[in-house]
Amino acid sequence: MSQGKGGDSQKGTTIREALRQWEENTGEKATEAVEVKLIGIYPPIEKLDNALQTLVNCEKLCLSTNMIEKLSHLNNLRCLKILSLGRNNIKNFAGLVLYMSNNMVKDWTEFMKLTEVSTLEELNFVGNPLEEKHSGDGTWRTEVERKLTWLKKLDGLPIIRDVDDELILEQQQQQQSRKSSMDPSSTS
Repeated sequence: MSQGKGGDSQKGTTIREALRQWEENTGEKATEAVEVKLIGIYPPIEKLDNALQTLVNCEKLCLSTNMIEKLSHLNNLRCLKILSLGRNNIKNFAGLVLYMSNNMVKDWTEFMKLTEVSTLEELNFVGNPLEEKHSGDGTWRTEVERKLTWLKKLDGLPIIRDVDDELILEQQQQQQSRKSSMDPSSTS
C-alpha cells in the first residue's frame, strides 16, 4: 500500500473524532470518564481543540504519540491531575496554566520546583496548606511574586508590577537565556 510521491493529504484526527472513537472502543462516555487515553491515534492528533472541554471529570488525560505542536484548550479541565504528552511535537509551553488548588502542598521546598517552569503564566494554588498559612499572614502574593517573577496571574487575580519590576524581570530573563545558550549540555 504505497503512497504517491506527494504523500497522503489526509488531515489529522480532531479531538472530537478521537473522543468519539474512544467512546466506541471503551463503551464509556467521555463526559463521565476519569481517565481518557488518546494515544497513537491514526491519523495523529495535530492540535488540541475545544472538544476537550467535554472532559469535565477527567483526572488523567493521555495524548502521547501524536503530532500535537502546542498546548491549548486545557484551562477548563478542572479535575485534571495527570497530563501525558510524550512523543509529540510540542515546541514550547507559552501560556501554560497550572491549577493546583486544594492539594496538600505545605512547604516552599515543593513550591520552588515551579521555578523550573519559567513559561508558567497563571497559577491557582488556593486551598493548599502553604497558601492558607501565608494568606493568613498576609504574605502569600508578595512571596509568590518574588519567587515566580514571570507569573502574570495568581489565584485568579492579575499580578500588577511597576516599571522597575518589569525592568528587573526583563534583565533576569536575558541573563537566563544567556546562561542557557552558554550551557554546553544544551548543544547537540
